[in-house]
Parts: sequence; structure tokens; C-alpha cells
Amino acid sequence: MGASTTIREAARRFSRSSAAIERDELREAATKRGGTPIEACCDRQIAGCCGTVRYTSLRPRTDSVPAFVVGLDDGTRMMQLVWLGRRSIAGIEPGVYLTVKGRVLHRRGMPTIFNPEYEIKPAAEVS
Repeated sequence: MGASTTIREAARRFSRSSAAIERDELREAATKRGGTPIEACCDRQIAGCCGTVRYTSLRPRTDSVPAFVVGLDDGTRMMQLVWLGRRSIAGIEPGVYLTVKGRVLHRRGMPTIFNPEYEIKPAAEVS
């Protein structure tokens, strides 16, 4: 690799947005952990995915069963995780890194896993 290639690579990295750099870092971390990219998850497939929690919400009380909903981002696409009968899960909040496993269902075009197995990963293990 020549000096011009190194300079070109450095210039490309500095000219990219912080969001693009973060997406690349998320994809790289998920790949290192052996996660299936969310964009590659097929309907009704059991998948293990990794990513950062972007949002959490509680399904409205108008439904008979409460549901804790989480948006997981692995840098390729967002996925919804839904825990039925839960209002929250200790430790799961925006910014936390999770590994999850379960059967993927495409609900309204969004990959979704209901009641997934999960593991919260410390920040030191992610990078």
C-alpha cells in the first residue's frame, strides 16, 4: 500500500459524518461477536443479533397486556424487540449494547423478535 492510498483513506475517514462512522463501528462490533446482520434476517428465521439500544417504550395501556418495546440498531438496520407482559427490564435503556436471540418476524416491514433471550454487554467488551 502506497503513501497516496494511506492519505486517500485518511481523507475519506475524516470527510465522513459521525453517523456513518458510528454505523460502521456498530457493524464491525456485531460481526466480531458473531451476530447475524439485522438486514439479513429472514422472516421466521431464528437469529442471534447484536446492537445498541436506540429507544425503549411501553405499549399503551389500552392493550390488555403490557409490552416493553426496544429498538435495536446494529448499523445495518433497526429491529424491534418486544417483551410481552413486561413494563421494563432492569439495565435495558438507550445506549446499552445487547446480544439477542429469537425467531424473527417481519411485522409491518420491521424485523421483530418477541420475548427474545438477551444478554447485556459491558461497554469494555463491545469495542
